[in-house]
Amino acid sequence: MQYLNVYSKQDILSRTRIRKFETKLGERVLAADAASLTSSLEKSPAEYVLVGVPEDIGARANGSQGGASTTWQPFLDCFLNIQSNDFLMGDNILVLGHFDFSEMQRLIETNAHGQDEKQEAYRHAVHTIDEAVEDLVKIITAFGKIPIVIGGGHNNSYPLIKGTAKGLHKAGLIPLAQINCVNLDAHTDFRPAEGRHSGNGFRYAEEDGYLQKYCVVGVHENYLQQNVWLDIINNPFIDLITYEDIFLLEKRSFIQAVAHATSFTEDGYIGLEMDLDCIEGVLSAGMAPTGLTAKHARQYVTLAASDSKIAYLHICEGAATMDDGRHDPMTGNLISYIVSDFIKARE
Repeated sequence: MQYLNVYSKQDILSRTRIRKFETKLGERVLAADAASLTSSLEKSPAEYVLVGVPEDIGARANGSQGGASTTWQPFLDCFLNIQSNDFLMGDNILVLGHFDFSEMQRLIETNAHGQDEKQEAYRHAVHTIDEAVEDLVKIITAFGKIPIVIGGGHNNSYPLIKGTAKGLHKAGLIPLAQINCVNLDAHTDFRPAEGRHSGNGFRYAEEDGYLQKYCVVGVHENYLQQNVWLDIINNPFIDLITYEDIFLLEKRSFIQAVAHATSFTEDGYIGLEMDLDCIEGVLSAGMAPTGLTAKHARQYVTLAASDSKIAYLHICEGAATMDDGRHDPMTGNLISYIVSDFIKARE
């Protein structure tokens, strides 16, 4: 499969710090056979398939700076070195590998001139990313497995929704290729369909008929465009709960907000989304001085995973290093906590 780097077991073990009298997750997780990828996925006993999409193209297409491409490797180093124990064994996880779109980005940076031309080229390139991610996710979900996708930009919500809907439909699990989504995010990412980028993945999925119901928790009112707000309140299949309503006006608790979101979407399979820019202090292009805590993020995946028919988990927009030089080595570690929480909640 083009752009996909499939890991061998040796690749995984090379990132695992083996220690006497201990067993790490990297020693227990499964690997796929790159030579017969589809067959390998079908036969694997793993329930979860871990995939990285480390790219900045979608964010740059949205006029943001890069950084989201730097999170996958630090996350993987942390995740593979979690202790394998009764809380999380790791033998039901397949660490598949990651997509590499770096050459595509290099060509744009080299050949496109001026900001407008570069942005248009990035938006065109997002379609290529869409196709690659959709094709893989469709295969994974058609075999009844749950993709755990670490980004990358939030543009990848669209191919995740589309590929998952097609995969579940192919497996005979849903009558129509449509799924629901719950998103923990400071933004709705429901901007107009003006060309693909990280801010309109859910709009494209909804307009193309793959997204049925959508609920966003934690939206910052300062980031909510008036035209998007009007579209949402006039659409009975879309809902949101703002950060201000939860934490300033205290109209409902955070737990109640998550419960509302899962109840709103409970009539179908749910794509579980998390944009790390909603967490205060986490490095990202959309980083804000106020937001949710890491504890809230962990509660969100735990509650949603234990209370819903989850089709996939997508964690995106966090960065280890930004284009402007800001660096936070803890971003990958936080994601490893969230992913392990998700699997534990489902088990």
